[in-house]
Amino acid sequence: MHQPQPLRWAVVGGGMLGMTIAHRLSQAQHDVTLIEGSDRLGGLADAWSLDDHTTWDRHYHVTLLSDMHLRGLLDELGLEREMQWVETKTGFFTDGQLYSMSNTLEFLRFPPLGLLSKLRLGATIFLGSKLKNWRRLERIPVEKWLRRWSGARAFHKIWLPLLRAKLGEHYHKTSAAFIWATIARMYAARRTGLKKEMFGYVPGGYATINERLRELLLRNGVQIRTSCKVDGVHAFEDGQVELDLRDDPCERFDRVVLTTPAPIVSRICPQLTQDEHRRLNGIQYQGIVCASLLVRQPLSPYYVTNITDEWVPFTAVIEMSALVDRSHFSGRSLVYLPKYVAPNDRLFEQSDEAIEASFIAALERMYPHFSRDDVEAFRVSRVRHVVGLSTINYSQSLPPMQTSLPGVYAVNSAHIVNGTLNVNETVKLAHDTVDDVLLPAVLPRLSVKPTGDHNVQTSGQLVAGSRQ
Repeated sequence: MHQPQPLRWAVVGGGMLGMTIAHRLSQAQHDVTLIEGSDRLGGLADAWSLDDHTTWDRHYHVTLLSDMHLRGLLDELGLEREMQWVETKTGFFTDGQLYSMSNTLEFLRFPPLGLLSKLRLGATIFLGSKLKNWRRLERIPVEKWLRRWSGARAFHKIWLPLLRAKLGEHYHKTSAAFIWATIARMYAARRTGLKKEMFGYVPGGYATINERLRELLLRNGVQIRTSCKVDGVHAFEDGQVELDLRDDPCERFDRVVLTTPAPIVSRICPQLTQDEHRRLNGIQYQGIVCASLLVRQPLSPYYVTNITDEWVPFTAVIEMSALVDRSHFSGRSLVYLPKYVAPNDRLFEQSDEAIEASFIAALERMYPHFSRDDVEAFRVSRVRHVVGLSTINYSQSLPPMQTSLPGVYAVNSAHIVNGTLNVNETVKLAHDTVDDVLLPAVLPRLSVKPTGDHNVQTSGQLVAGSRQ
């Protein structure tokens, strides 16, 4: 009996989502082309050079012990056994003072809150870690939920500054599912209740991970095209999908998966329905302006320092060298200073020099031993569409991944509806998309079974090779 030929797929977007989808489709014996507009793979998880001696992640990333989807992929790449696991500490900067909040005793000693507020705050975190019905929380404003459980003092002193740091004034529109997902992920990082945090990294960072994944894709026959921009997507009556490539001839495929942000999907797919355009453009995104610094000496012993003082121009201080051995940075300390803002925020238009002056001046106020003379490298990354805000009834307003255009699918970080944006959730989203949406749509036509280490599974199951 004649065996149908595998379909020809194009995956647009070479971030971790696109690369993982391309990997899983190639395992299912499909012909896959991965198309990326920039000159390198990785997307939000790419790497760059800070100076002649140091290349590391453009944005801060960390792996948790509970990140089983990512760890399963790293196992396939032969990298999971190379991971370094480190117990980290957490700082809190409030009222001009830096406090350690890395264990229960330090939390109980935390001066800005009274005992009752601390107990209610701790109870809120514990409750959030136990709740399972996130869809019910989607109907409740986050401010209402936090005020109810933590009280007014803890909300204004702790939660409100943190919400504004991540969401700006959009926190008014955000559901309690956002804070639930945040609590659930960070609570999972603790080995024993609130006592210890164990974070991991791959030596070489995501430069190593991306290169190993690129090599695997090429071995599996995936064609990779970088510096290739897609300006249009058009579906035809014969079932083919044509990509309008900016600097190359138009090309047709059997199926196209778009992993670009929702507004870009709307712009390059003019044939979508009016309702699809409305849903795609209705997703409210947060972007990020993130500075990377190489400094001569560590700022603090904390991997992350949360900030509540409004005068500080960045969201947090992420000291990667509190996690990663400083030998990776030629003995220096790598620090990230992120600021989450709306896509149209004026910060995107500020020069690197203006951002550097503002950010370093704030560091000098926060850390008396720090001087701008300690800075040996300073680079700024700007990304306008990072994550879709978890607004009220968010999951119900999302457009489906399978669009109205035959053979065209759209999936991106906005489809992470019950988690926070991180690489583990991105890999999980890729698995679920392939297993639950892409392959079921073509398996009746193809009698081809996936090969390799990954088994087709239902959403929520661990990938093959994961370890508890």
